[in-house]
This record gives sequence, C-alpha cells and structure tokens, in this order.
Amino acid sequence: MPVTIGALRERAPGETRVSLVPEIADKLAALGARVLLERGAGVSAQFPDALYKKVEWADSAEAVLAAADVLLTVQPLSIAQIQGLKAGALVIGFMQAHAQPDMVRALVEHQITGFAMELVPRISRAQSMDALSSQAAIGGYKAALIAANTLDRFLPMLTTAAGTIRPATVLIIGVGVAGLQAIATAKRLGAVVEAYDVRSATREQVKSLGAKFVETGVSAEGTGGYARELTEEEKAKQQEVLEARIALADAVISTAAIPGRRAPRIISRAAVERMKAGAVIVDMAAESGGNCELTQAGQTIVHQGVKIVGPVNLPAQLAFHASEMYSRNLYNFLKPALGKDAALAVDWQDEVFAQSCLTHAGAIKHEPTRKLVEAT
Repeated sequence: MPVTIGALRERAPGETRVSLVPEIADKLAALGARVLLERGAGVSAQFPDALYKKVEWADSAEAVLAAADVLLTVQPLSIAQIQGLKAGALVIGFMQAHAQPDMVRALVEHQITGFAMELVPRISRAQSMDALSSQAAIGGYKAALIAANTLDRFLPMLTTAAGTIRPATVLIIGVGVAGLQAIATAKRLGAVVEAYDVRSATREQVKSLGAKFVETGVSAEGTGGYARELTEEEKAKQQEVLEARIALADAVISTAAIPGRRAPRIISRAAVERMKAGAVIVDMAAESGGNCELTQAGQTIVHQGVKIVGPVNLPAQLAFHASEMYSRNLYNFLKPALGKDAALAVDWQDEVFAQSCLTHAGAIKHEPTRKLVEAT
C-alpha cells in the first residue's frame, strides 16, 4: 500500500522554512507516494500552493497528522501534534532531543518512530542527507552579511578621491561548514580574513579560501568531524592567543558548537573590552548559550562600543534556498525506505537509519538521549 507522506506549515516562532518544496513533493508523488500538505505550508518560504502540482491538500494540521504514515518536519513537533499522529507513524526532522525530554517521552508513549536529522552519521554515503551541513552553510553566509551590515565601516579596500580606505579585518572562530562559508563570504566582500579552529586539519581549508589560519598551538581533533572539548590548560593557552587576535579584529564571527551540549565559551567579557569601539561580534552559537560571555540570543547589545549580535535560526532568514536544500536532504534520507509501489520498508541494518533513529517501537534508541531523559 502506498505510503502517505505529510508536511505541515511550521508553527515555531520565526520559522519560515518548509519541509517539502514543490520539486521534492512532485518527486515523491512520482515514486507512487501519496503526498498530503497543509494548505499554506510553503507560503512563508515563497512556495505558494499553486506551485505544488502533484499533492493533495488538507485544510488543517490535524488532518495531515491523522493521515500521515511519514511526517516531514523542520522544527520538532509539539506534544499535541505528536498525540495527533497515528501509532507507528514516522517523523523525520530536527528533533533537538537534548533540550526537549518531554517531546521524546511523547514519541515513545505514542509509539512514534522518530528520525533526527541532526543524528545522520557523517559518512560519505550520507553527505546528501546532511541537513546540519546544508543549513550551517546558510548560517555562515548570513552571519558574514550581518557582520558587514552591522559594522560601521567598509569591508573591502577602497581607493577614492578622498583617500584610500583600508580593508576591514574579520576573524572567524570555528571552521566547520558554517565557518568555511563565513570565510568565503567575507572574502568575497573584500575583507582581510583570519580564521581559527582547534582542529588543525582545517588549516589547509582556511588557506585554500585565501584566509590566514591563526596558530595557537592547541589542537583538539575529535570524532565525526567535530572537535573534542578542551582541557582547562588548553583553553587558557587558546584564550591568550585568540584574545590578541580578537582585539585587533573589526568583526568576529564565532561558530563553535558541540552538538547536544552548551556552546563553548571562547570570547570573554575581558576580550570584548579589549576590542576597538565600533567592532562587531556575530555569535552564531547564541541559541546554545553563545561563544561570547555577553551574548543574548535574539538580541543585539552594545558593550563599551562593541556590538554583539546573537542571531537565532539564521537559515530561516534565507527560507527559499534553505527549504530547497533541507527538502532534498529529507528526500535523500527517505527514498531508500520507499520500496516497491512506494510501500514503507525501513532497513534497520542500514547504519544511516540505525544511527539517526531517536525513538522506535516504544523505546528510545539513541543512547545519549535515553540516559538524558531517564535522568530528568
């Protein structure tokens, strides 16, 4: 029997993305699936209903929830939405389980299989499913634009009749996908760019983009493409070198994050107070506590002349392309589970499904989440 794949209009404050764009909805329908969308699901991402050619429409979220065998989401579902799903349904999207134990309990209680896109393993075969990377690239791009827009000076060098204007210096802290995109964007805008990451393997990536790698003598290679947490001695050594570079920068973009944990504190109050008046910090880790001691999520504050921006949900500020990229990630994840005539057939021996599974058959399958939920 063909599977029914549903998608809702996202209801989280400030969320403008949609989990199914017309291109992907049509691809799923072409595979034989029934695609059911809530009316207006894509409007905030600039995908009006008229662009969807091969879908069915529901006038309410409740109707989609009740019918869906697979529900594709951007943000985690509310407990009420989970209660509206039929037992045995699959939910695929960002889960943020470490911050929402009650949601995890609701998934278990209602026998919902939850796949967390942030748990997709970082292996070559799963690159096309890596939603963390696709959305981080958007975040890095937007962070560089925010820095340029907030800074009260030019980024590029300009030679004018009024004299030559020196280029601004931008320091990127954290060279993952977001950091690399921030480097590339700041370079395109003409800034002198420096970058730092505790993973020394990123040095060549930084240099390949035309930026300078800041050497601190500290390396923290981790697993799965992430950095490990630093020791106190390593943090002190890193801090000494970084604070000197931060003090000289016109703009700092910090992207350092540890999935499922509070963001590492890298920029202290003292470091901010050494910066020049008019300098800018864009803290991409604001939602998980901030890399800067003074960051306030969702706000821009000024401390001794330094502007500290704490943006939240940056991908939602580029909703059209963010939705396209995320929807393709979902399609690439789900397609292997669609068997003949679009019947649902999850291969639990597949490491992608096994490792990204949060809940299944009334149990928490992701061990760190299970321990966290049981402890709360």
